[in-house]
Amino acid sequence: MATADFLVFFLEPVRAYLEDDDVSEILINGPSQVYVERRGRLEPTEAHFVNEAALRATAVNIARGVGRLLDDANPRLDARLPDGSRVHAVIPPLARCGTVIAIRKFKKETLSIERMLSFGSVDKGLVTLLRAAVRLHRNIIVSGGTSSGKTSVLNALSSFIPPEERVLVLEDASELQLQQAHVVCFETRRPDKHGQGEVTIRDLIHSALRLRPDRLVIGEIRGGEALDLLQALNTGHAGSMSTIHANSPLDCLYRLETCALLSGVNLPLSALRSQVASAVDMVAHTARLPDGSRKMVAVSEVLPLVSGEYAVRDLVRWRTEALTEQGKREGTFERLAPPTFAEEAARMGFPLEGLA
Repeated sequence: MATADFLVFFLEPVRAYLEDDDVSEILINGPSQVYVERRGRLEPTEAHFVNEAALRATAVNIARGVGRLLDDANPRLDARLPDGSRVHAVIPPLARCGTVIAIRKFKKETLSIERMLSFGSVDKGLVTLLRAAVRLHRNIIVSGGTSSGKTSVLNALSSFIPPEERVLVLEDASELQLQQAHVVCFETRRPDKHGQGEVTIRDLIHSALRLRPDRLVIGEIRGGEALDLLQALNTGHAGSMSTIHANSPLDCLYRLETCALLSGVNLPLSALRSQVASAVDMVAHTARLPDGSRKMVAVSEVLPLVSGEYAVRDLVRWRTEALTEQGKREGTFERLAPPTFAEEAARMGFPLEGLA
């Protein structure tokens, strides 16, 4: 069965939204409540399933279609469909409203820097700064909340990597679409029904470091793999990138610290913080604004520890100046400070006008 038919066959009640390119996510909260995200905003729909049994059968059959189990012993499903769409499902009694399914549709068009400019997500000065940071092999973490566009921004930033470099991409579910010629992609594997065969991001980082990478691009940091990444960034793999859920650039560093502590390695907090501050050069923070637009709302440089605490300096920050009658946020990207690498950037042919 073709991918499109595979989805439509089991998800007929939401077929129209699967085929609507303006819809990015479909959220099914039990058989009688379906929401979709369209152009960055959530909206209710009239779609519904016949009953809970029909919806649960849909989730179980989707799981079987991708070689996974969804039953009382395995009540959660995290899967990638053949077309690249991501599906997460939770069944009762964990989900009290009935079976819950979230489908994040695979974007057919890659978000490029040019499209980010056209959407107003960044401006030309910010693009110049980010291009220089990538070309000068600064380690960059893209932070932000759920559905703020972190992965799309990471993909766009990767376009600045020179084509002659060897890039290793590590992801839980393949989403990134790097355009360079020398890209090697890896994907984690969940354990089978016997609890065997699992391959984690930590395992992939271990292998990647033995495969001569110029740069590592890791889809998302969620747990103990943060410590392995920090060690990689501090041992000669400059210019690497990843994403993490966080509320601000400063919070990003604390989140990295917390994730590293989940590795089970007993490190003094002072030593761990020193590694974080040394490994991460810049944080690009994304957000989804109330009007549904996604913007890079801050780009900050990570400074050395101050009395054992993290310190960041905002280089650029979005400032909302007005609210239109249609509810759209209008504003500007404020230049707050030049980066510490401004002179180096100029010497290397990446002058930072307006920031230096």
